[in-house]
Amino acid sequence: MRLPNPLLFSSLAAFLSFLPAAYAQGVERLTYEQTKKTILWQGPVPKAVWAVDGRHLEIDDTKPVWFDPATGQTKAKPIDEGPAAAAPAPAMRKVVVVRDGDLWLDEQPVGGGRGGARRRAPTAGPAAAPVRGVQLTTDGAAAGRKEEAHLSPNGSAASFVRGNNLFVVDVASKAVWPVTKDGGPELFHGLHDWVYQEELYGRGDFQAHWWNANGSMCAFLSLDESAVREFTIVNHVPEGFLDRERSVVSEVTNYPKAGDPNPFARLSIAHRDGQKIVAVDLSTFPKDALVVRVEWTQDGKTLLATIQDRIQTWAELCAIEPTTGALTKWIREESPTWVNRPESPRWLEDGTFLWLSERTGYAHAYHYEKGGKLLAAITSGEWQVRRIDRVDEVKQQLWFEGTKDGATGRHLYRIGFDGKDLVSLTPGVGTHEYELSRDAAFVLDRWSAMDQPTKVRVLDGNSGAVVREVGQATKGEGAKTYAFSERQRLSIKARDGYELDACVQLPSGWQEGQRYPVFLPTYSGPDAPTVRDSWSHSTYHQFLTQQGFVILQVNVRSASGRGQVHTGTCYKQLGTQELKDLEDAVDHVVAKFGGDAARVAISGWSYGGFMSAYALTHSNKFALGLAGAGVHDWRLYDTIYTERYMQTPQQNPTGYDGTSVVKAAKNLRGHLVLIHGSMDDNVHLQNTMQLLWELQSAGKQNVELMVYPRSRHGLHPAVNGHSHELQWLRLKKLLEPVNKAG
Repeated sequence: MRLPNPLLFSSLAAFLSFLPAAYAQGVERLTYEQTKKTILWQGPVPKAVWAVDGRHLEIDDTKPVWFDPATGQTKAKPIDEGPAAAAPAPAMRKVVVVRDGDLWLDEQPVGGGRGGARRRAPTAGPAAAPVRGVQLTTDGAAAGRKEEAHLSPNGSAASFVRGNNLFVVDVASKAVWPVTKDGGPELFHGLHDWVYQEELYGRGDFQAHWWNANGSMCAFLSLDESAVREFTIVNHVPEGFLDRERSVVSEVTNYPKAGDPNPFARLSIAHRDGQKIVAVDLSTFPKDALVVRVEWTQDGKTLLATIQDRIQTWAELCAIEPTTGALTKWIREESPTWVNRPESPRWLEDGTFLWLSERTGYAHAYHYEKGGKLLAAITSGEWQVRRIDRVDEVKQQLWFEGTKDGATGRHLYRIGFDGKDLVSLTPGVGTHEYELSRDAAFVLDRWSAMDQPTKVRVLDGNSGAVVREVGQATKGEGAKTYAFSERQRLSIKARDGYELDACVQLPSGWQEGQRYPVFLPTYSGPDAPTVRDSWSHSTYHQFLTQQGFVILQVNVRSASGRGQVHTGTCYKQLGTQELKDLEDAVDHVVAKFGGDAARVAISGWSYGGFMSAYALTHSNKFALGLAGAGVHDWRLYDTIYTERYMQTPQQNPTGYDGTSVVKAAKNLRGHLVLIHGSMDDNVHLQNTMQLLWELQSAGKQNVELMVYPRSRHGLHPAVNGHSHELQWLRLKKLLEPVNKAG
């Protein structure tokens, strides 16, 4: 489950005339219209990048200069002369694209193309740039649309999927090999289905076939959907409604809900030589096992697959011999809760590899031989490695991002392969956007924190000592013009003593002894922190503080980013511990910052929508809940995401009942606003409809519904502003003090 940003309601309409009595004099206040616009809360960040020689830092103040961190000397930026002074042509790479229904061999700048989220096959329509490159197929779209086109690393072959069948094209001869012929609506070859791309390989990544280095072999997944139940989504407002179209348009998708049958996965290898297909032997695994990662070793001679059980309590890294399909198990990861999808091995020149594992409850780096023999645990402790940034095999050192100095920021560390000489290279709390020099002798650090706009500096790559302060951004014009509320870093002690990371923003002109409404925007999904220690401000949140709100954000322990030991506290009971942590944070703000216990609002989208509705049916601390696109009973969400955290409904019926908003509808307190897109293909509108039925059956009048036609999990752009204004108008009512005598 992933979501469009639910917290920053940045598109609002209308003008607000309400002015709190305690408003700071002489400081402007924002209007609704201004929250739609770009307002800068931070001034320009000093410009500095590593120069093309990898040694100097290019600093652009009034004019570019080169700074040598090794000597401390600064000189004018070298100027090339003659025709060579023009910007060099970008490096190009060969790609295949689908243009006018056919496959073309083309070129793109290195680093260009998809960028960001993965999408289905790169395509170019009739309005694209002038035709260039080499046409590889000539049948157009007559036999069906080509998708997921990919070029082998050495450029000798290309592949695509059509009609859920995999095809391979020889670039030299343009001969097309139909690798599979039995694909169809219930059998996907080389293409992910909805649940595999959404929950395993990444939203929008439908690629389910992978070339080896020399293009001689292509591994591919086959997903048997025949047992997966269908789900229908209806568009009630189709194109040409009323004038041309008076019916609805339906979409039918295979969507496995918790406890229902999953797609069954097979893995095969297509050999171009002899056009032979070798099936991978998965007979030692359950039939419903998940193939969660497929990749080739660097030499292209061995296929690797990571396989998990259905409810993801273990994961195994396996090596496959391509000519026989024989499988050897290298590494097995297990957990008392669940095992997150492991990262790919990081291969070293000597044939060994680095592996990230959460086996201790915290993600750490391990050094392995090919074949799965453990050489050493490189890092350890009650903190975790988020990613490996660089490796120096000669010096036997690695650089990584970790949480040893706190989970709400970003920090760079260096350590030896032997686990010794751990050094923090980014001193200071907060978030460090760092970049190592070519030889790793220095670090370019862009550092900000809740209480500090971005500071740019050069650090020593061995010790982290400051070599040069390049400059610091100031607060932006928004902070200078309008009443500005700082984000204050908090540590809140929960009822059991657990320290929760949080932040608070106080109303303009806040005064001791007064009571203010509290706004708590949240997501709170597993390992998805809300609070980050960086200079980051929402115009909408500034607007709310000017109107008199205390804004509270908190990382519940399962969304703390501190490690699987903490994240796993939500296992088999999604929402239960999270709500306790949110309640304790609210109590803290009421006690310490003048929050009004009778005027607390909670808001969120997707998992946050679930938490908002769950809070209003399982707690008495919330006066208002703004619940967008929530999963209101986990039986209604997909298998792979839900069962990872909840097991199946058959295995954990008590957990499903205890976390259900639908089954607790009769306990609704406060005022609940339900918001949903009618065509949401991720969290189905069915969630909100079933909850609404139970609320109506229980006689609840303290609920309202806003359904947005033509909208999916992210609302249609045409109605975003409407949704934001709807939510503000409900929040606005909390500005009125509660009538205690009423």
